[in-house]
Amino acid sequence: MSEVGRRKSEVSPRSESPVKSGGLKSVADLRDRTFEFAVRCIRAAEALPVSRSGSVVSSLLIRCSSSVGANYRAARRARSSAEFVAKLGICEEECDEVIYWLQLSKALDLIKPAKLSALEKEADEILSIIVASIKSSRSKKK
Repeated sequence: MSEVGRRKSEVSPRSESPVKSGGLKSVADLRDRTFEFAVRCIRAAEALPVSRSGSVVSSLLIRCSSSVGANYRAARRARSSAEFVAKLGICEEECDEVIYWLQLSKALDLIKPAKLSALEKEADEILSIIVASIKSSRSKKK
């Protein structure tokens, strides 16, 4: 990824311990992972049937899956630890919403369960990492 237009904090992440869950080695790994997750969710959403329910689920899945990565990037640029935790809280909510829409599309037979299992697993892992980051950030403030 090009370094043009990036703030220094994004090029050289804050000194924090790497997250071990999911094999992450750096902050950039989670940034890239949430981006790829959004790409995969958008591709899955584009494959949903053209029906009223398919269109609604598709647009909401695209919105919330892309929001996870966008808000994670915003969190990395936070001006305070409170702002950082608040942005991660948005990531947590949006990631949980992705899981909801994936489960709903499975229940409505909009996507084959085999296609959804990898996305659900990735959403669960990202959610776990985000929740752990929130807990860690809150405990550092005390």
